[in-house]
Amino acid sequence: MHAEDQTQFDYSLLGAKGPGQWGDLKEEWGACKSGSLQSPIDMSSFRVEIVKRLGEIKRSYTPSNAIVKNRGHDISLQWLNNSAGMIKINGTDYFLQQGHWHSPSEHTINGRRFDLELHMVHLSFDPNATYKIAVIAQLYKIGPPDAFLSKLIENVMPIADKLEERNIGVIDPEDIKMGRRKYYRYMGSLTVPPCTEGVIWTINKRMRTVSLDQVTALRIAVQDYAEVNARPLQPLNRRGVQFYCPNPENSPN
Repeated sequence: MHAEDQTQFDYSLLGAKGPGQWGDLKEEWGACKSGSLQSPIDMSSFRVEIVKRLGEIKRSYTPSNAIVKNRGHDISLQWLNNSAGMIKINGTDYFLQQGHWHSPSEHTINGRRFDLELHMVHLSFDPNATYKIAVIAQLYKIGPPDAFLSKLIENVMPIADKLEERNIGVIDPEDIKMGRRKYYRYMGSLTVPPCTEGVIWTINKRMRTVSLDQVTALRIAVQDYAEVNARPLQPLNRRGVQFYCPNPENSPN
């Protein structure tokens, strides 16, 4: 999945290991350069199809043991042993693996970039030992502090600027408050190498708030090159973007 070694790539737009060079750094990262379904993208109201058939996001999460890990390029909250529950998309179960944060946001809405973005990564396993990926994204703007991040950051500070992990006991994914009634859906990729395509993206429409201090804490904790760890927007390439809205009279704006 994601490249775990933080020394292999960075976010410098002009550097030799920056986003524009990811596809040349390793053969198995070629999709970062040549892929046609890359993420992130802009959800523009001009290209969004409003649909009702998708239904609300079906989540079934369970409190489970977790670790917080400083991967250099981000802070990752990882649940152990596929025990934190799942989401269901098109009849397929995707099991929650981890969540991590990007600042500023990677996805944009009508060209607007937000202050923070959370990615909740889920995997669906099949008997052939392959997997499919589904990511639920939550966008944040500056405002009142987020209660879950307030607790998490207490465990992040001891490993700030260190490539270490810390056992933080049982964490309930439902404590990460995320919307489920209105969302965008499209097919894309991982936003870090190897930029694997075929990822089902679900971006919550409901915005949450995070304090400036919380965003700053997450930026200080990672390696210096990743204090801004958002991949640039990628071409849409004729992809469809759907917006689930129970009331079709509502627009995604």
